[in-house]
Amino acid sequence: MFSIRQESLFSLEEILEMSPKKSYPLLLDPLDINPLLKAVSKKAFLGAPTQLNYSAMIYSLFIRVIERIPTIKDLRKRLKNSMEFRFDCGFTLADSVHSEASYSRMIQKIHASSALEQIQNDLVSQAFQEGFIDGNVVAIDATHIEARDRLPEKKKEEEVPAQQSTKKRGRKPKAEREKWLREQQELEENRPLFEKEIEAQLPLDFKTIEAQIPQLPHWGIEKNSEGKNVFWFGFKGHLLVDCKSQYILSSLLSSGNVNDGKMAIPLLKALSEFHP
Repeated sequence: MFSIRQESLFSLEEILEMSPKKSYPLLLDPLDINPLLKAVSKKAFLGAPTQLNYSAMIYSLFIRVIERIPTIKDLRKRLKNSMEFRFDCGFTLADSVHSEASYSRMIQKIHASSALEQIQNDLVSQAFQEGFIDGNVVAIDATHIEARDRLPEKKKEEEVPAQQSTKKRGRKPKAEREKWLREQQELEENRPLFEKEIEAQLPLDFKTIEAQIPQLPHWGIEKNSEGKNVFWFGFKGHLLVDCKSQYILSSLLSSGNVNDGKMAIPLLKALSEFHP
Protein backbone atom coordinates (compact mmCIF):
# COMPACT_ATOMS: atom_id res chain seq x y z
CA MET A 1 0.00 0.00 0.00
CA PHE A 2 1.37 3.36 -1.03
CA SER A 3 1.44 6.31 1.35
CA ILE A 4 1.52 9.84 0.01
CA ARG A 5 3.71 12.14 2.09
CA GLN A 6 2.17 15.54 2.54
CA GLU A 7 4.36 18.57 2.01
CA SER A 8 5.14 20.61 5.15
CA LEU A 9 3.54 24.03 5.30
CA PHE A 10 6.74 25.63 6.64
CA SER A 11 10.39 24.93 5.96
CA LEU A 12 12.73 23.86 8.76
CA GLU A 13 14.37 27.32 8.79
CA GLU A 14 10.98 29.02 9.19
CA ILE A 15 10.02 26.66 12.02
CA LEU A 16 13.27 27.46 13.84
CA GLU A 17 12.68 31.20 13.38
CA MET A 18 9.25 30.81 15.03
CA SER A 19 10.79 28.93 17.98
CA PRO A 20 9.98 30.45 21.38
CA LYS A 21 13.49 29.55 22.67
CA LYS A 22 14.95 32.94 21.83
CA SER A 23 16.10 33.36 25.43
CA TYR A 24 18.95 30.84 25.05
CA PRO A 25 21.27 33.17 23.07
CA LEU A 26 20.63 36.01 25.54
CA LEU A 27 21.76 33.76 28.41
CA LEU A 28 24.56 31.83 26.71
CA ASP A 29 26.23 34.38 24.40
CA PRO A 30 27.79 36.45 27.24
CA LEU A 31 29.40 33.28 28.68
CA ASP A 32 32.99 32.61 27.69
CA ILE A 33 33.23 28.81 27.57
CA ASN A 34 36.82 28.79 26.25
CA PRO A 35 38.23 27.82 29.69
CA LEU A 36 35.83 24.84 29.74
CA LEU A 37 36.80 23.81 26.20
CA LYS A 38 40.46 24.09 27.16
CA ALA A 39 39.87 21.80 30.15
CA VAL A 40 38.14 19.04 28.16
CA SER A 41 39.84 19.24 24.77
CA LYS A 42 42.53 16.85 23.67
CA LYS A 43 46.00 17.99 24.75
CA ALA A 44 48.00 16.22 22.00
CA PHE A 45 47.58 16.13 18.23
CA LEU A 46 48.56 12.45 18.05
CA GLY A 47 46.01 9.63 17.91
CA ALA A 48 42.44 9.55 16.66
CA PRO A 49 40.64 12.90 16.37
CA THR A 50 37.94 13.80 18.89
CA GLN A 51 34.47 13.10 17.52
CA LEU A 52 32.57 14.93 20.28
CA ASN A 53 30.96 18.35 19.92
CA TYR A 54 32.16 19.67 23.29
CA SER A 55 30.75 23.18 22.89
CA ALA A 56 27.25 21.81 22.20
CA MET A 57 27.56 19.39 25.12
CA ILE A 58 28.49 22.25 27.46
CA TYR A 59 25.64 24.43 26.20
CA SER A 60 23.22 21.51 26.61
CA LEU A 61 24.24 21.23 30.29
CA PHE A 62 23.41 24.92 30.82
CA ILE A 63 20.10 24.54 28.97
CA ARG A 64 19.34 21.44 31.03
CA VAL A 65 19.37 23.64 34.15
CA ILE A 66 17.19 26.29 32.46
CA GLU A 67 14.66 23.67 31.35
CA ARG A 68 14.85 21.81 34.73
CA ILE A 69 15.77 18.50 33.13
CA PRO A 70 16.71 16.32 36.13
CA THR A 71 19.27 13.83 34.74
CA ILE A 72 21.68 13.34 31.85
CA LYS A 73 19.55 10.37 30.79
CA ASP A 74 16.51 12.66 30.42
CA LEU A 75 18.66 15.21 28.58
CA ARG A 76 19.76 12.60 26.02
CA LYS A 77 16.14 11.49 25.59
CA ARG A 78 15.13 15.08 24.86
CA LEU A 79 18.00 15.47 22.39
CA LYS A 80 16.96 12.27 20.59
CA ASN A 81 13.28 13.16 20.38
CA SER A 82 13.50 16.86 19.47
CA MET A 83 15.51 18.03 16.49
CA GLU A 84 14.69 21.64 17.38
CA PHE A 85 16.12 21.17 20.89
CA ARG A 86 19.30 19.69 19.41
CA PHE A 87 19.78 22.77 17.22
CA ASP A 88 19.10 25.05 20.21
CA CYS A 89 21.94 23.32 22.09
CA GLY A 90 24.33 23.78 19.15
CA PHE A 91 24.42 20.25 17.71
CA THR A 92 24.46 19.78 13.93
CA LEU A 93 22.77 17.18 11.75
CA ALA A 94 26.09 15.34 11.48
CA ASP A 95 26.39 15.00 15.28
CA SER A 96 25.05 11.92 17.02
CA VAL A 97 23.56 12.09 20.50
CA HIS A 98 26.55 11.53 22.76
CA SER A 99 26.46 8.82 25.42
CA GLU A 100 26.03 9.29 29.16
CA ALA A 101 29.62 8.07 29.61
CA SER A 102 30.87 10.88 27.34
CA TYR A 103 28.95 13.46 29.38
CA SER A 104 30.27 11.92 32.60
CA ARG A 105 33.90 12.04 31.44
CA MET A 106 33.52 15.65 30.33
CA ILE A 107 31.96 16.69 33.65
CA GLN A 108 34.78 14.98 35.56
CA LYS A 109 37.40 16.87 33.54
CA ILE A 110 35.64 20.18 34.19
CA HIS A 111 35.31 19.35 37.89
CA ALA A 112 39.01 18.50 38.15
CA SER A 113 39.97 21.86 36.63
CA SER A 114 39.33 25.38 37.96
CA ALA A 115 37.58 26.50 34.78
CA LEU A 116 34.15 27.17 36.30
CA GLU A 117 35.67 29.21 39.14
CA GLN A 118 37.65 31.22 36.58
CA ILE A 119 34.53 32.01 34.54
CA GLN A 120 32.59 32.99 37.68
CA ASN A 121 35.38 35.25 38.97
CA ASP A 122 35.84 36.91 35.56
CA LEU A 123 32.09 37.57 35.34
CA VAL A 124 31.95 39.10 38.84
CA SER A 125 35.07 41.21 38.16
CA GLN A 126 33.47 42.55 34.98
CA ALA A 127 30.25 43.34 36.88
CA PHE A 128 32.31 45.23 39.50
CA GLN A 129 34.07 47.27 36.79
CA GLU A 130 30.82 48.12 35.01
CA GLY A 131 29.15 49.24 38.25
CA PHE A 132 26.53 46.51 38.61
CA ILE A 133 28.00 45.51 41.99
CA ASP A 134 29.05 47.90 44.74
CA GLY A 135 29.54 45.29 47.48
CA ASN A 136 28.36 47.57 50.29
CA VAL A 137 25.89 45.00 51.69
CA VAL A 138 26.28 41.25 51.25
CA ALA A 139 24.24 38.33 52.59
CA ILE A 140 25.33 34.78 53.42
CA ASP A 141 22.97 31.81 53.43
CA ALA A 142 22.90 28.09 52.68
CA THR A 143 20.52 25.78 50.84
CA HIS A 144 20.20 22.02 50.97
CA ILE A 145 21.05 19.85 47.94
CA GLU A 146 19.80 16.28 48.03
CA ALA A 147 22.14 13.55 46.82
CA ARG A 148 21.12 11.00 44.22
CA ASP A 149 23.00 8.31 46.13
CA ARG A 150 21.06 5.61 47.95
CA LEU A 151 20.45 6.53 51.58
CA PRO A 152 22.75 4.69 53.98
CA GLU A 153 21.27 2.16 56.34
CA LYS A 154 20.99 3.28 59.93
CA LYS A 155 23.55 1.58 62.15
CA LYS A 156 22.33 -0.17 65.26
CA GLU A 157 23.77 1.22 68.45
CA GLU A 158 26.17 -1.22 70.04
CA GLU A 159 25.49 -2.13 73.63
CA VAL A 160 28.16 -0.81 76.01
CA PRO A 161 29.32 -3.35 78.62
CA ALA A 162 28.41 -2.49 82.19
CA GLN A 163 32.09 -2.17 83.21
CA GLN A 164 32.76 0.43 80.50
CA SER A 165 29.58 2.40 81.14
CA THR A 166 30.35 3.04 84.82
CA LYS A 167 32.33 6.24 85.32
CA LYS A 168 34.04 7.55 88.39
CA ARG A 169 32.27 10.57 89.78
CA GLY A 170 33.95 13.50 91.45
CA ARG A 171 37.04 15.59 90.76
CA LYS A 172 40.02 13.83 89.17
CA PRO A 173 43.36 13.78 91.01
CA LYS A 174 45.86 16.42 89.81
CA ALA A 175 48.15 13.99 87.95
CA GLU A 176 45.23 12.25 86.29
CA ARG A 177 43.63 15.57 85.35
CA GLU A 178 46.84 16.85 83.73
CA LYS A 179 47.10 13.65 81.72
CA TRP A 180 43.45 13.97 80.67
CA LEU A 181 43.98 17.61 79.62
CA ARG A 182 47.01 16.64 77.48
CA GLU A 183 44.98 13.90 75.80
CA GLN A 184 42.14 16.33 75.09
CA GLN A 185 44.59 18.86 73.63
CA GLU A 186 46.11 16.20 71.34
CA LEU A 187 42.64 15.11 70.21
CA GLU A 188 41.71 18.73 69.47
CA GLU A 189 44.88 19.29 67.43
CA ASN A 190 44.37 16.10 65.41
CA ARG A 191 40.72 16.80 64.60
CA PRO A 192 39.73 17.83 61.07
CA LEU A 193 39.54 21.59 60.59
CA PHE A 194 35.74 21.71 60.39
CA GLU A 195 35.38 19.81 63.68
CA LYS A 196 37.45 22.43 65.50
CA GLU A 197 36.29 25.81 66.74
CA ILE A 198 35.63 28.45 64.07
CA GLU A 199 38.61 30.51 65.29
CA ALA A 200 40.97 27.83 63.94
CA GLN A 201 40.18 29.03 60.38
CA LEU A 202 41.27 32.64 60.95
CA PRO A 203 45.06 32.31 60.38
CA LEU A 204 44.64 30.06 57.30
CA ASP A 205 44.31 31.23 53.69
CA PHE A 206 41.33 30.38 51.50
CA LYS A 207 42.98 27.57 49.49
CA THR A 208 44.03 25.76 52.67
CA ILE A 209 40.50 25.93 54.09
CA GLU A 210 38.86 24.98 50.77
CA ALA A 211 40.97 21.81 50.51
CA GLN A 212 39.63 20.63 53.89
CA ILE A 213 35.90 21.26 53.35
CA PRO A 214 34.02 17.93 53.70
CA GLN A 215 32.52 16.97 50.32
CA LEU A 216 30.89 13.57 50.95
CA PRO A 217 27.08 13.35 51.17
CA HIS A 218 25.82 13.33 54.75
CA TRP A 219 22.65 13.82 56.78
CA GLY A 220 21.71 17.47 57.27
CA ILE A 221 19.09 19.19 59.42
CA GLU A 222 17.65 22.70 59.47
CA LYS A 223 14.51 24.49 60.62
CA ASN A 224 12.03 25.65 58.00
CA SER A 225 9.88 28.78 58.11
CA GLU A 226 7.38 26.96 60.34
CA GLY A 227 10.03 26.10 62.91
CA LYS A 228 10.00 22.38 62.08
CA ASN A 229 13.13 20.30 61.51
CA VAL A 230 13.79 19.30 57.90
CA PHE A 231 16.13 16.35 57.25
CA TRP A 232 17.88 15.49 53.98
CA PHE A 233 20.80 13.36 52.81
CA GLY A 234 23.27 15.17 50.63
CA PHE A 235 25.07 18.49 50.54
CA LYS A 236 24.81 22.18 51.33
CA GLY A 237 25.35 25.02 48.89
CA HIS A 238 26.75 28.12 50.65
CA LEU A 239 26.35 31.45 48.86
CA LEU A 240 27.62 34.98 49.46
CA VAL A 241 25.41 37.37 47.46
CA ASP A 242 25.45 41.10 46.79
CA CYS A 243 22.13 42.38 48.16
CA LYS A 244 21.69 45.15 45.58
CA SER A 245 22.43 43.31 42.33
CA GLN A 246 21.82 39.74 43.61
CA TYR A 247 25.08 38.59 42.00
CA ILE A 248 26.63 35.50 43.59
CA LEU A 249 30.06 36.76 44.67
CA SER A 250 31.39 33.46 46.07
CA SER A 251 29.94 29.98 46.51
CA LEU A 252 31.07 26.72 48.11
CA LEU A 253 29.74 23.18 48.42
CA SER A 254 29.98 21.10 51.60
CA SER A 255 28.57 17.98 53.21
CA GLY A 256 25.03 18.33 54.56
CA ASN A 257 26.12 18.17 58.20
CA VAL A 258 28.54 21.14 58.10
CA ASN A 259 27.44 24.07 60.24
CA ASP A 260 26.51 27.21 58.27
CA GLY A 261 28.59 29.44 60.57
CA LYS A 262 31.79 27.51 59.82
CA MET A 263 31.43 28.31 56.11
CA ALA A 264 31.16 32.08 56.61
CA ILE A 265 34.94 32.61 56.98
CA PRO A 266 35.94 30.73 53.78
CA LEU A 267 33.23 32.60 51.82
CA LEU A 268 34.56 35.95 53.05
CA LYS A 269 38.18 34.90 52.46
CA ALA A 270 37.27 33.90 48.88
CA LEU A 271 35.67 37.29 48.30
CA SER A 272 38.72 39.07 49.72
CA GLU A 273 41.16 37.01 47.64
CA PHE A 274 39.43 37.08 44.25
CA HIS A 275 37.75 40.53 44.48
CA PRO A 276 39.78 42.65 46.91
